[in-house]
Amino acid sequence: AAAGCDLCADGAAAGRCLTCGVRLCPFCCRAHRRQKKTASHAVTELENTKDCSQARKPLLCPSHPMEELRLFCEQCDQPVCQECVLGRHRQHPYDLTSNVIHRHGDALRKLLKNTQQHMDTLEDVLSQIDKMGSAVCSRAEAVATEICLFASGYVRAIEEHQDQLLKQLEDLKVQKENLLHLQKAQLQQLLLDMRTGVEFTEHLLMSGSDLEILITKGVVLSRLTKLNSISYSTHPSVDDRIQFCPQERAGQCCGYEVFGAVLNKVVDPARCTLHGEDLHSARQNQRTGFTLLCNDTTGERMGQGGEAVRVTITHKDKRNCAVKPTVCDNGDGTYCISYSPEEPGLYAVCVCVKGQHVQGSPFTLMVKHKFREHQGVFHCCTFCSSGGQKAARCACGGTMPGGYQGCGHGHKGHPGCHHWSCCGQVKENSECLGGPPSDTSARSLLRTVAL
Repeated sequence: AAAGCDLCADGAAAGRCLTCGVRLCPFCCRAHRRQKKTASHAVTELENTKDCSQARKPLLCPSHPMEELRLFCEQCDQPVCQECVLGRHRQHPYDLTSNVIHRHGDALRKLLKNTQQHMDTLEDVLSQIDKMGSAVCSRAEAVATEICLFASGYVRAIEEHQDQLLKQLEDLKVQKENLLHLQKAQLQQLLLDMRTGVEFTEHLLMSGSDLEILITKGVVLSRLTKLNSISYSTHPSVDDRIQFCPQERAGQCCGYEVFGAVLNKVVDPARCTLHGEDLHSARQNQRTGFTLLCNDTTGERMGQGGEAVRVTITHKDKRNCAVKPTVCDNGDGTYCISYSPEEPGLYAVCVCVKGQHVQGSPFTLMVKHKFREHQGVFHCCTFCSSGGQKAARCACGGTMPGGYQGCGHGHKGHPGCHHWSCCGQVKENSECLGGPPSDTSARSLLRTVAL
């Protein structure tokens, strides 16, 4: 028999609401579509449903197999039958499934809509991920090409820099070899001349007669004296110090910054120079000094430190009196030498690099006594600064016209200008040279002071 309508229970079921899940007769189908709450429900004919057997078969209560699940318990949120309402669901709010389906269906549709939106978003994200994956692959290939181009260019730059370094090294080696060859040739010639002179002199002294020795003595002495006076270095003109500094910046090569440099400068003591305002003079117990500038064999500044610099300052009259200097390596090829002499007098200063004297070494240093302050006054004449005493005399020894002792005031005599009364110095910022002339008696001398 055909299933009955779930709403009116009078007519035979002709359709089914896909939203509510209830069977409907033709009249209830039309009413179902007209009602505001169920107007949006999808109603289909029973023969068009995918599961007609399930649509015609009523859903029975698991607790009461003879009863259909036509009611819905709001409190327990589950379908129930008539027996359930009278039993354990007593006093629970309930309603027909057809009356509550719209509310629960709307909630499901809202949740379904949100889920569908998430699905659309996820599909869009997945599409973006696929596109980004393709973009990453393309970008990686492009960057790989850039890396290969950079690396190949860098390798070419390093190889070219290597060739330049090896060329510099070869030039440096040839330069050193040439200097050594020249020095060797000069010393060999000097040695040959000395050997010839020595052999001749020995033969003369052993085999020559007294008269022959006396006749030849002058020439032999002149020759040997000249040979002995020839100066020569007791060390090789160059050393084997060739260094490679991998951390040294070497500038640009093929557009790339490269590192590594061959230190191809060799210091030449003969080209090193000394600089200082008071190179040959100093003051007792006052720290002073000068600067050593080291240059290479071509006369160019070394630009780096580390040289063996030795400085000695010894008193010429007192052998046990020496000044201990301080040598400061500035790291740029310059060296600051400072000292503080305790004894006045004449000193000999030797500055050596690699055991050889530099230009201007050795030189003489005059150490003066401590700076002496003026004891008198800087005035125009003793007559003025002594308050008009005609007997006052000035240490400069000058006189004024009219018999006045003392000078200045623009009058003729020595010095005829402003000067110190204690020693006659005409420079105001000067050191006192001492007292008046020795022939001036103490009684006639009046040291003037500032009034």
